[in-house]
Amino acid sequence: MTAFCTHCGSEIPDGAQFCANCGAGVDSAGQFAVPQAPTEAVAGQLLKEVRNWAMLCHLSTFSGWFIPLGNILGPLIIWLMKRQESPFIDAHGKEALNWQISATIYFIVSFALVFVLIGFVLLPAVLVFDIIIVIVATVRANSGQAYRYPLTIRFIK
Repeated sequence: MTAFCTHCGSEIPDGAQFCANCGAGVDSAGQFAVPQAPTEAVAGQLLKEVRNWAMLCHLSTFSGWFIPLGNILGPLIIWLMKRQESPFIDAHGKEALNWQISATIYFIVSFALVFVLIGFVLLPAVLVFDIIIVIVATVRANSGQAYRYPLTIRFIK
């Protein structure tokens, strides 16, 4: 009997512990498959939904431009709500959260260094770097790839 992943609909080889396509593990019943193959539309929709939530983890960091500490609260809320649904969302949520905590520390240090003039260079550099790598992470999440932010302090493992 052919097994299919309940998260993305990909065919699963016998004895596999994780789906090679989306990274989903064995469910609570010890199965990861549905008895029959889901339709292509359903499988594509599930995979797209997982990728969209992973993307939203990264994009929510821009809420920090409008809400104080929104850059940390946005990914935190999404990660806490959706981390149980997919290992892919869990991984991207942790990455986004770890990076935003690290970036906040970098912004604070850069701001403090304004008083010794080097902060005038560091603040814009950190801001531009933050924007670029958040966009890169968002694109990677959309394409279904894992992404690790550079220069990140790993607070949440």
